[in-house]
Amino acid sequence: MAQTRLVRWYRPLAAIAIGVIAAMLVACQAPTSTPTSPTASTPAPGANDVASPLAAWDQDQDKTLQGVVVLRDGRVAAERYYNGATAASLNDIRSAGKSVTALLATIAMDRGAIASASDPVRKYWPEAAQAALGAATIDDLLTMRSGLAADDEDPASPGTEDRMDESADPVAFLLSTPRKDAPGATYRYNSLTAYAAGIVVGKATGADLGDFAGRALFEPLGITAWRWNKDGAGHTKGQGNLWLSTRSLATIGEMVRCGGEYRGRRIVSAGGIEAMLRPRVPIAATDPSADEYGRLWYFKSLPVDDFRVPVWFASGNGGNKIYVVPSLRMVVAITSQAYGRGYGQRRSQEILTRLLRDAIAHPAPRGIDSGPPGLLAPHCGR
Repeated sequence: MAQTRLVRWYRPLAAIAIGVIAAMLVACQAPTSTPTSPTASTPAPGANDVASPLAAWDQDQDKTLQGVVVLRDGRVAAERYYNGATAASLNDIRSAGKSVTALLATIAMDRGAIASASDPVRKYWPEAAQAALGAATIDDLLTMRSGLAADDEDPASPGTEDRMDESADPVAFLLSTPRKDAPGATYRYNSLTAYAAGIVVGKATGADLGDFAGRALFEPLGITAWRWNKDGAGHTKGQGNLWLSTRSLATIGEMVRCGGEYRGRRIVSAGGIEAMLRPRVPIAATDPSADEYGRLWYFKSLPVDDFRVPVWFASGNGGNKIYVVPSLRMVVAITSQAYGRGYGQRRSQEILTRLLRDAIAHPAPRGIDSGPPGLLAPHCGR
């Protein structure tokens, strides 16, 4: 098995990302232990107790944090809920739902419903042939490079999420959005192209995105409690507004960490996971929380003391996160309702950093190689 470690500051980010992705693509076992109560913690055998760091947020004056679930080696190492939330609570994870749309697009490619990510949108959506959207490829949609005049950070942009939500017919709005530059040329964060990706997946698979999600992803993962909002046209909102429990987010993260397998069952191809996570677009200049963007998933080489820890993550407004940390055999899921406020995002990264610092300082004995303390080889419970 490839050996992947936490890395010192001088290692190039691209090499970090490629090496860790390669090491992720191995089979794993699913979580095998669960807490006995909503706020209890059950550390994995040999792991350090991470419950104390989570307790630090019990007194947070901002009463929006909902839950944190930490998996090590696929087992629950800690789980804590806040402000009246429980393990059964469903949370609107906002734009973290985009990363689920990316998984569904990947499954559609695995099954041949989408022949290639290089195919143009018009191949699967003939009605889009005359629209600016039609020439963009599936990969362009999944990497926010559709070329459309859509930028959620610019209120003057004609294709903002707010304008789409206010439109009587979101599909017509999408198809009327003009082009700003050539497809594939420029990254602009926007919900319009993620919405388009969801529609294309539905067209290609012959099912609404939500129905496809239930059959192809949630049911195989054992996720039975969920809902996904639809727009006024009746289309599932591939750009977000997916409701899941914190445990379900962690389950999705664990499947991603293990290269697309769950309980010995292949859900997504290993190559598909690699293609989805591979960093493609540098975004650090405009996004302080991430270094690069893959297919609707983020990558950051997170500084933790003397190390940079490679982290892939899904991110939603308010601080909703799925953090995948292969080098520490860890997944961290966070749900939060700090919508519209930067505090939620900062708090989630602070929680993650605290957990990573403790994991580096007190690694589980099993799995440590001959490297310096805290440098762990990833594996998925084999």
